[in-house]
Amino acid sequence: MRVHIIGAGLAGLAAAVHLAKSGTKVRLYEAAPRAGGRCRSYHDAQLGCTIDNGNHLLMSGNQSAMAYLDAIGARDRLAGPASADYPFLDVATGARWNLRPSRGRIPWWILDAERRVPGTTPASYLSALRLLQAQAHEIVADVIAPGTPLYRNFWEPLTVAALNTVPEHAAAALMRPVLLETFLKGADACKPLIARTNLADALVDPALALLDAAGAEIRFGCRIRAFTFAADRIETLESDDGPVPVEADDIVILAAPAWVAETLIPGLTVPPPGEAIVNVHYRLPALATRPGDIKIVGIVGGLAQWVFLHGELASVTISAAGAIAEESAESIATRCWNDVALTLDEPAMPEPAARVIKEKRATFAQTPQALTLRPGTATRLANLLLAGDWTATGLPATIEGAVRSGERAADAVKRMTARRTKAA
Repeated sequence: MRVHIIGAGLAGLAAAVHLAKSGTKVRLYEAAPRAGGRCRSYHDAQLGCTIDNGNHLLMSGNQSAMAYLDAIGARDRLAGPASADYPFLDVATGARWNLRPSRGRIPWWILDAERRVPGTTPASYLSALRLLQAQAHEIVADVIAPGTPLYRNFWEPLTVAALNTVPEHAAAALMRPVLLETFLKGADACKPLIARTNLADALVDPALALLDAAGAEIRFGCRIRAFTFAADRIETLESDDGPVPVEADDIVILAAPAWVAETLIPGLTVPPPGEAIVNVHYRLPALATRPGDIKIVGIVGGLAQWVFLHGELASVTISAAGAIAEESAESIATRCWNDVALTLDEPAMPEPAARVIKEKRATFAQTPQALTLRPGTATRLANLLLAGDWTATGLPATIEGAVRSGERAADAVKRMTARRTKAA
């Protein structure tokens, strides 16, 4: 029995790792020349260094992502502050503050004005209870009233970062797992983490090394263009290199993006595309470079939303960036640099070399309506499973959601195999 996995993004890699470690034969197909999907790294000649396509923030409470990193031996390739500390800057007023959750499930930190959002009281944080009770049809702005300091300086930035959707459209129900798995567990579950060097080094290359050592077959530059079907199963994968037979006991995991999956499976319903994410990378001059230093700053009142300071690079993330993505790269870089310079507290610095990356199909639309269109892992085809952050994981379209979908597909393979063995 072999498992054919289509797509070597994090969902496909997670499924492959999970299966390969249990001794299952795996063959991975990736249309691109490298693995990683939206978590990819490359050398940028203009900046003269390796950059990621975008900034991807993990949290210490992301259980599936942490288990994946442990499986590939790469947890130490993430880095971040020693404690759960989130510095913020309001570029409109110049105000700075640090959000610092306390350890444990009882949120003692909201009683300390130095650890919470300025202008809030402990009672302000009861709004989290309303999110936990949100109904499937509600948006975040229905559940938490806009216009308060906590909304502007916490709920709005968190919603946009986690869901790539503004609170006026974002599904409130998707914020429930974000809170339950991170902030409501205390500081130990919500430490911010980023790749120590780059995404490929932390999340992709160690997985490929493990798969190679386990004897998995990986075919890069191999696009699966169609399936042929026999009764209720996939019989052949039609690839660029010719047809690939799917044997009677083989299983296929489709871990491609939603817009690819719907072209391969007749009648498959997938959620529509959401908003773009724009990232800007600046190569800092020597006077601003802090070797080995990693700092993540939340921005309110500006164009940038998060600034990642990592040695010689300052990287900006703008989520829910549909309108911004239509601007020229030069305009975006110049506008964002004002926010970065304030973050560095070096407003007189000239704008350095920059690279603007626009991911126009970054996530699916994470609205209440779109949630009803997320398919589950199993399909109507007996030998086909689905994986991807767009499937019905119950989580937003994040690294955690992608990895968990891959785990679920791998677990489904094991259950199918066990049933076959029992039947035989």
